[in-house]
This record gives sequence, structure tokens and C-alpha cells, in this order.
Amino acid sequence: MFGKEGLSKMGAEETTNTAIKEKAPKTPMDKKKKKKIIRRCIVGGVALVIVVFMISNSIAAKNAGLVVQTTTVTLQDIEQTMNTSGMVRSEETKTYFAPLSVEIGAVNVAAGDSVQKGQPLITYDADALESARQMEELKLQASEGGYESSVYKDNKYVAELGEANVNLAVLDQQITDSENYVKELQQKINDKKSALAHEGTLLQISLLDWSDRPDSEEYLNLQKLIQYNSYEQQNNKDIQAWQKEVELYEEMIAGYKEYRSEMKAQKSSSESGSLDRGGKSQLEANAQMERIGSEDALASMEEVKDGILADFNGVVTEVEAVEGSIPQQGEKLVTVESTDKVKVEISVSKYDLEKIAVGQTASIDVAGKKYDGKVTKVNGMATTNASGAAVIGAEIEIDNPDEGIYLGIEARVEIHMASVAGVVAIPVELINSDKEGDFVFVVEDGLVAKKRITTGISSDSYSEVLDGLNEGEAVIVTTGLNLEEGMAVTAVPGE
Repeated sequence: MFGKEGLSKMGAEETTNTAIKEKAPKTPMDKKKKKKIIRRCIVGGVALVIVVFMISNSIAAKNAGLVVQTTTVTLQDIEQTMNTSGMVRSEETKTYFAPLSVEIGAVNVAAGDSVQKGQPLITYDADALESARQMEELKLQASEGGYESSVYKDNKYVAELGEANVNLAVLDQQITDSENYVKELQQKINDKKSALAHEGTLLQISLLDWSDRPDSEEYLNLQKLIQYNSYEQQNNKDIQAWQKEVELYEEMIAGYKEYRSEMKAQKSSSESGSLDRGGKSQLEANAQMERIGSEDALASMEEVKDGILADFNGVVTEVEAVEGSIPQQGEKLVTVESTDKVKVEISVSKYDLEKIAVGQTASIDVAGKKYDGKVTKVNGMATTNASGAAVIGAEIEIDNPDEGIYLGIEARVEIHMASVAGVVAIPVELINSDKEGDFVFVVEDGLVAKKRITTGISSDSYSEVLDGLNEGEAVIVTTGLNLEEGMAVTAVPGE
């Protein structure tokens, strides 16, 4: 390249050459040579322009900064949802027990079968049921006949006296053993109550030690422990069980004593030769008990003459009855879980706990079929999942269960937590966070600037902006860029 000084020298040389040429004899310039000189001048001028243009572009590029794309803040309708999965469970379960000891004719269901309300689950053998009915009727008849004849038999005096003596000895021992056992139970109750009271006192003392830090976790935990201790003092299961056992044994003792009184009366009557009254009383009681037992058995037989029927629509989850067997009265036969009342059990992380609430609606997918539901329960205590994280259990009741419901399978759930319409919003990926809170990057006077924002609810795509941005403002799309405040940039509006 030629500077001004070089160009001046060239001009001076050209002037000098011209002066010398003027002194030389004038001869006409060759036309080819003249064209060649003109062509060289044109090429040199073009090259000079190109070099100047390249230098200018290089200087402009250095001053322009990083090119960034921006997006415009808009108004959006946002719905915040939580997508999760859970297990489909029944809200009502019933286990059917054998009402009587009669041969089972047929087991009409298997585990996993769907059943309708009123459908026979188990049917008894008709002949066995009829035989059992006849036996109960004969038993009742024999009991009544035996009572009537026994009242008038004088030869029973001696037998009744012996019976009274034997029963009195047994009853005395039973009363003594039962009273001793009641004393032991009372001692257990008193010891347990004392232990709980002592524990409560220690907790109160510990609470005083932490009274200067009422907001501490230790203080709050102590308060919970005190509440639990107070509850335990009033509702301890061991104490309640022992007290019920005491009541039972006291009733038994009262019964023993009452029966002993009867035996003493019977003995006295037998010894005096007048056993009719005591014997009659005893026989009357026995006959009454047998009558009640037989009548109950006959009523049960009438109820199951068409089989044991399902009380609701549901699914059989357990079958222990065996065709041809004779179950003991009270033996477990079949368990049915209702499909009329169905829920989905889910687990919620601590991050979503503040967002979920009873009453929120939900969309549920069970094996590809859609159902509506609502949150009916959020547990008050956390559990630990397989990964060791603390989670809270929640239940979602299905509003419209039908034959498409399968118990025990996984269901997809979308809980509709909150929604807003026509609010200032930006794509969630544009929001950055630091220890001071959330912010976005904007361009101010050609430089990157942080702008603090306050966010509200979020969908998968957009987040509500409560404060910090207005509709129409431009925010830098930061994806893949390492932006720093004060960096020079050139903003290019996005689509």
C-alpha cells in the first residue's frame, strides 16, 4: 500500500520525469504503450479500493460484539400440572367367612375374576345343607324334649349333687386363678401408666431446656413427642387391651361366681332332697343356649341357600375356599375388592408437596382408557422410597370407574394444580437463577444486563412472570451461550 508520503514522492518523480521529457525532443507515444499504462492505473485503483474495504470491515467486526437472538414477552394462558404414575387400588374390601360348617359344593370364582353385585361366590352342597338343617331342627327338638323330661326325674337328685360338687371345686379354682390373673393385669396397667407418666415428665423437662429456642427442630420435635406421650397416656393400645382383658375376666369371674351360686344352690337342694328347682334352672339355661344356637344356625342356612353372594361389583383378590371341603365356622373363604370405589395411590416429592391439595382435579389413564378424578387425601407423614428419598403418599379417587378398571396396575395421572389466563409469560428455559433469585438476560445500549424477575406458576413450556417484565419486552435467548453482564452484543429479534 502507498501512504500519502509515497504518493507525494510518486507525484514528484512524475513531475521531474515530465520536466525532463519536456526538454527531450517531442516524439508521439506508442498507442499500445499508452493503453498498457492506462490499464495498469485502473487495476491499481481497484486494488486500492478492495484493500480499504477489507480493513474497514475488519474494524467494524471487532466493534460489533456477539450476535444474540431475542424473543418477545407475551401474554399466555398457563396451566400448572403434575404428571406422575401410581397404583390402582380399591377403596372397599370385604372378606367373607364361613357362617357354618357345611360342605362346599362349588367355588364359583378364582382370584382375578370380576364379579357383579349379587353374584354367587361360593355355593354349598344342597344335600349337605339340607342334612345340616334337619340336624339342627332335631337338635333343637331333642333339647326341648330333654329339658321337659329331666325336670320330673327324681333319680337325678344324686347326679345333680355330684355334678354340683364337681363344678363347685372347678369354679373355685377358676375364680382364684382368674382373680390372680386380674391382679397381674392391673399391675401391668399401673406400671405402664407410670412409665408413660415418667416419660412425659422427662419430655417436659427437656422442653424447658429448649424453651429459649422455640423455633428449633429439637423444640418442635419435643412438642410432638409430648403430644404423642399425652395421647399414649390416654389411648395406649397395651393398656386398652389389658383393660379389656380385665373387663372380660371380671365378667368371667362374675359368671363363675354366679354359676358357683347356682351350684351351691343345687348342692343345697340336692342335700335337702329338693333338687327340682336347681336342676330346672340349669336345664332351662342350657336349653335356652341351645335354642339360640340352633336358631342362629338355621337362620344362617337360610341366608346361604343360594350361596354366599357378592355385596358389590368388584374383583376377587383371594380365594381360600376349596370345593368339597367342610370349613370351620368363621374360616376365611373369599376376599373381594370393590371396583365401584377405586383410587390411585401416588407418591409426591417434597418439591411438589406445596403444590398438591385435596380437591384438585385429575386426568387418569388406566390401560389406555381415560377417567376423571380428584385428590381426596394427602398423607400427613412421609415414607422413604426405593431410592431413599422422602415422599408423601396421596390418593386420587376415580370419579367414573367402569369395567375397564384393573386393580393393582400402574396408572398415569395428570393433576391439574393451578391455572391463569392472559398473564405475562416467557419460555421456562430463558429463566436463570443464582443465590439472589431468578433473572433473565436483556440487551441495554448494546450490552448484556441481568433483569430480576418474580415467577408464578409454570407449565411445561411457559412460566408466569409476576414482576420484572412487561408484555412486548425482549429477552435474550440464552440457550448455548455463556453470557455475562456487561458483554457487548448485537440483538437480532427472533421469529
